[in-house]
Amino acid sequence: MTDTTPPEDRMQALARALQQFADARDWGPFHSPKNLASALIVEAGELLEHFQWLTENQSRQLAPDTRQAVAHEMADVLLYLVQLSTVLGIDLMDAARAKMALNAQKYPAEQSRGHSRKYDAL
Repeated sequence: MTDTTPPEDRMQALARALQQFADARDWGPFHSPKNLASALIVEAGELLEHFQWLTENQSRQLAPDTRQAVAHEMADVLLYLVQLSTVLGIDLMDAARAKMALNAQKYPAEQSRGHSRKYDAL
């Protein structure tokens, strides 16, 4: 079954659920922007650990148990990012759209196609 709820509504619902989860445990005092950003980086490192030493091809063809572990780490990264955005009052969907627009200016398709050079080397 596919959820047809708009992504913005799903993100807001997730943010509310996370807030309720934290409130029920009185974790608010620990959820400073610094602590949440630190936790996000720790979880991103745990995500990366699953890919360490894999070849490019192996990283694209994960075993089912590894894929599930990667999904859990990706979820942890997302959850901390959503909590950080809530604490800072940043709408992630708006921020993502704005950043994509900036990237489109920095990386014009006709100059960026087929290579991975940074925008200042185009």
